[in-house]
Amino acid sequence: MARVAIVAGPDAGHAFPAFALAERLGTDGIGTTVYTGLRWRAAAAERGIEVVELPGLAVEDGDDDTDAGAKLSGRAGRIAVSLAPVLAERRVDLVISDVITVGGGWAAELVGVPWVELSPHPLYRPSRGLPPIGAGLEPGTGWSGRLRDAAMRAATARSLRRGERQRARARSEIGLGTSIPRPAARLVATLPALEVYRPDWPADAHLVGPLLWEPTGSVFERPPGTAPLILVAPSTAVTGAADMAGAAISALSADELGFPVRVVLSALDPPSSGQLPDHLVVGTARQDEILPDVDLVICGGGHGMLAKALAAGVPVVTVPGGGDQWELANRVQRQGSGCLVRPVEVRSLASAAREVLTDPAYADAARCASASAAGVVDPVQVVRRLLSQ
Repeated sequence: MARVAIVAGPDAGHAFPAFALAERLGTDGIGTTVYTGLRWRAAAAERGIEVVELPGLAVEDGDDDTDAGAKLSGRAGRIAVSLAPVLAERRVDLVISDVITVGGGWAAELVGVPWVELSPHPLYRPSRGLPPIGAGLEPGTGWSGRLRDAAMRAATARSLRRGERQRARARSEIGLGTSIPRPAARLVATLPALEVYRPDWPADAHLVGPLLWEPTGSVFERPPGTAPLILVAPSTAVTGAADMAGAAISALSADELGFPVRVVLSALDPPSSGQLPDHLVVGTARQDEILPDVDLVICGGGHGMLAKALAAGVPVVTVPGGGDQWELANRVQRQGSGCLVRPVEVRSLASAAREVLTDPAYADAARCASASAAGVVDPVQVVRRLLSQ
């Protein structure tokens, strides 16, 4: 049996897509092991997924996590050196490495096996046809728009070059060349509706659709009644907007919204509930199971929840924090399937929720986003093709 190693960081936005891909490969008879953190090891094991702690992942004295380039490069070298002998001992045939856990790809190089880059979100590589990713802007049009984008790309080029130097130095220290070879393929795990056109789309990149995974088998109890059902899902990322859940619950009261709704607050670490009103349920359970009944999702703008909502054809209100959430929230707003609220304010949240619930154009756009999944490639077939070469 072919053996595939999947390497990802421990955050839910990266570990869960790795688990989802492992499940799909395993169903097709491809043996997989996921190297990541251990928080969801037991839940993954119940689904037949082997999880091994990723060596070199822990923060050590001297690590500077405030410097993203140093964090990605220095720790990547440590991961690569620690992981390579494990991959060799297990006779791994292929490595699939999360886009920010680059040590997996480097370990594959040390062992001499091919590797695949997994982006558990849209493709965030710089492009000559786009403003810098994270700006939240659509590509400029006309002379002034193209000039704006070029100026913004030039402004970010210095940081990109610094990161490249850090990465080259880290690779040199572990015996790899300073130039980074291309992966055998890139898997871009998002809905086509969340991607943007770029004139330099890599020929080796395959749009495979969202890789979604639920960490529990529990299901949500529905609040009683027939009022619109709203799912509130705070961000799992440390860069998420602060107290989004509290503001959303206040915004969804009948007094603020103008009409009654039912609310389910979904969180990996739900707050202590105490005495809850009848219209509110709080807990950790399967979001995919409840989404077909949901009229609106309020979330932080992280890719996992956005992709899950839009794949189910449910419109959203996003409250983006940092990282890529601002970029994604703006893409959703331009696509028409949601509204963006920033900063977090009860009145603004109530207004946005009211607008999305009462204007059917948002739900129509969300259904169009869901339908875009018809254009994706099966990642299992991509992996099968690479294993047969």
